[in-house]
Amino acid sequence: MTDSPIPEVMIDALDLADASWRPHLLRGLEAVARANPGYLPALAIDEYLPTQGRLFAAFAQPLGKVRYVLVGEGPYPRAESATGVCFMDGAVGELWSEAGLSKPVNRATSLRNFMKMLLVADGQLQQDDTGGAAMAPVAAAAGSNGSIRTLAQLQDNLTSHGFLLLNAALVFRKHVAPAIDARGWLPFLQTVLAVLAEQPHTPTLVLWGKIAEQLRKLPETERLPQVYAEHPYNLSFIGHQGMQRLFGPMELLRARE
Repeated sequence: MTDSPIPEVMIDALDLADASWRPHLLRGLEAVARANPGYLPALAIDEYLPTQGRLFAAFAQPLGKVRYVLVGEGPYPRAESATGVCFMDGAVGELWSEAGLSKPVNRATSLRNFMKMLLVADGQLQQDDTGGAAMAPVAAAAGSNGSIRTLAQLQDNLTSHGFLLLNAALVFRKHVAPAIDARGWLPFLQTVLAVLAEQPHTPTLVLWGKIAEQLRKLPETERLPQVYAEHPYNLSFIGHQGMQRLFGPMELLRARE
């Protein structure tokens, strides 16, 4: 691999992806190298999140099972939180507390607002009343009404519905704006989206936030159904009716038997 334009650390990171993705991800990395030959080598010697070789962890979802492609902005800016999977905060275990959502969920703003949107869609919360007083009885009921208890269960439910949980920027660096890293990874995402557009079951593209919205301009997305919302770190996301219509019927907060 010494003469490869792709750093070995990124080749190694492909091990966490399903085998069905590997040739396509390699082509995506090669596209990045052609578009900006210095980007990947510079990134490889820099400090970035996610750590532990989880750069392509989202691609554990086999290609043939993808029905939705959810694209967020970038990894959480904390090492314990950035998992390589869009908005799945690795610092979160339990979802609930006696007062409502657990402290780690409340710290992960995007996850908190996503869960509140699901609760509104399910009729457990009123859109104009999602604060602590309203959340306490919801959390109490979660212990006995078949609700999921952990973030791992939420991720499993999303995966079982065919979600590929990506970020527009696959990395977070403290000294680099997410929009700049998103531009660096754009050729990679174009490769991924082109492959998905060729699948027998055309997946729906779910775009969160202004950086992800830029993907709508790509020719690779023309064949993909698309829905868009503001990024879930905005409180207004809780009341987004398009997101409620999409996610509500999935009952993501209900434990699977």
